[in-house]
Amino acid sequence: MNYEETCDYLYSQTPSFEKTGKTGFNEGLAITLALDEHFDHPHRSFRSVHVAGTNGKGSVSHTLAAQLQAAGYRVGLYTSPHLVDFRERIRVNGIPVTKEYVVDFVDKAKPFYESLKPSFFEITTAMAFCYFRHMKVDIAVIEVGLGGRLDCTNIITPVLSVITNISLDHTDMLGDTLAAIAGEKAGIIKPGVPVIIGESHPETRPVFQHVAEKQGAPILFADDHPLVVSATPLKNGGIHYVTAGGEEFDGELSGLYQMKNTNTALHAIDQLISQGILNKVDYTAFDKICQTTGLMGRWQMIREQPLVICDTGHNTGGWRYLSEQIRNVSCQTLRIVFGMVSDKDVSTVMSMLPRNAKYYFTKADTHRAIPETRIRDIGQAFGLEGKCFSTVAEAYRAALEDSCSNDFIFVGGSTYVVADFMKTAI
Repeated sequence: MNYEETCDYLYSQTPSFEKTGKTGFNEGLAITLALDEHFDHPHRSFRSVHVAGTNGKGSVSHTLAAQLQAAGYRVGLYTSPHLVDFRERIRVNGIPVTKEYVVDFVDKAKPFYESLKPSFFEITTAMAFCYFRHMKVDIAVIEVGLGGRLDCTNIITPVLSVITNISLDHTDMLGDTLAAIAGEKAGIIKPGVPVIIGESHPETRPVFQHVAEKQGAPILFADDHPLVVSATPLKNGGIHYVTAGGEEFDGELSGLYQMKNTNTALHAIDQLISQGILNKVDYTAFDKICQTTGLMGRWQMIREQPLVICDTGHNTGGWRYLSEQIRNVSCQTLRIVFGMVSDKDVSTVMSMLPRNAKYYFTKADTHRAIPETRIRDIGQAFGLEGKCFSTVAEAYRAALEDSCSNDFIFVGGSTYVVADFMKTAI
C-alpha cells in the first residue's frame, strides 16, 4: 500500500470515534497494553508531559512543545484530531511523521494487531510512541484523546500532568456532571507526579484534590495564582501579555481563551524549571508556536479582505469565549459558516451565537455531523437565519461570494467543519 491507501485502510478498517462516535471507542486499556507489550513498551524510552482537559489542551500542548524545542530538546508531539493530513498527529520538532514510516508501520504491524481489532486511536497511539522511540526524542508532549482514565495514552508515567479545564462534553461517555467528567480526567494523575489544574470549579476542585492526595501527587491550581495579569489583542493577530513579574511578551495564538491557556502553560513551564528540565521561560517561543509546532485552527486568520477566521472551538466551554470575540470584531456584515456534530450541546452553543449574523448552515464529512437542515431549524428557534449547504466548501464559497471587503466570515462550530474548510476551501 502507498500512503493514501494506508490512511484509507486505517480509516476504514479500524473503528474511529471521530468518524462514528461511541462505537469507535474501545473502553478499557486491554488492547492498548497488548500493543504496548508487542512493541516492547516504546513509551519507556522517553520522558513525557501528559495534557488532558475539555478545552485548551491542544494549545497548551503545542505551547509546551515550543518551549521544550526552544531549550534544544528533540521533542515529540502527539495530538488529535488532524485537520488536513493524518501525519499532523505525530510530530518531532514540528515535523510530521514521514509517509514512509506510516506505511511501513502499518504494513509490518497489521498481522499482529488485526486480531485485536484495535480502534483507530489505539493503533495511532502505538504508532506515535514507536515513532518517538525510533526518532530518539528526549521528551514528548502527549495530548489525551478522550477523557483520561481509560484513554490509551494513559499508560505513560509522565514527569508532569496538566489538566486544562472541565466543561460538559462527551457526556454520553464521560458522565453528565462536571464532577463525573473531572473524575475521568483525573485518571491521568500518577503517583508522585506533579499535576497542574488550569481552571477549577467548586464541583471539580474536590475531585482533583482527592485523587492527587490519594496518589501522593503535588497539585497546583493555576487560577489561584495568576501569572498573567493582562492580555491585549494585537491588531495583526496575537496577544500582548504582561505577567505578574512585570515581563511583557507577544503570543502568536489568538482568541480570548488563550489568556487562561497561557496562564496554565506558564505554571507548567515553572514546574519543568523546578525539575531542571527547563532553565527559564523562553518568552520569544510564545510568538512562533504555529511555525515551531505546526498548530492550526485556533482563531486562525485565513485572509484579510474580507476577513476570514476559523476556530475549532466546538462545545459550550469554548463558545463562551468565541461568541464574545466574534461580537468584538468590527465589520460591515458578519457571516458565519456553521455546523456541529451530534454529541455536543447544540442548543446551548447556538443560544450563544450572535443574532445579527447571516448564517451558512452546513455539515462536515463525518457520520457524526448534524444535517444542515436540522442545524438551521435549531438556529431558527434562537432567531438565527440563514441558508443550508450540503458541504463546508459550498457554504464558504457562498459566504465569500456574498461578501464585500469589509465583511467578516467566521468558519466553525466543529473541528470537522474547520478540517473540511482547510482541505477544500482555501
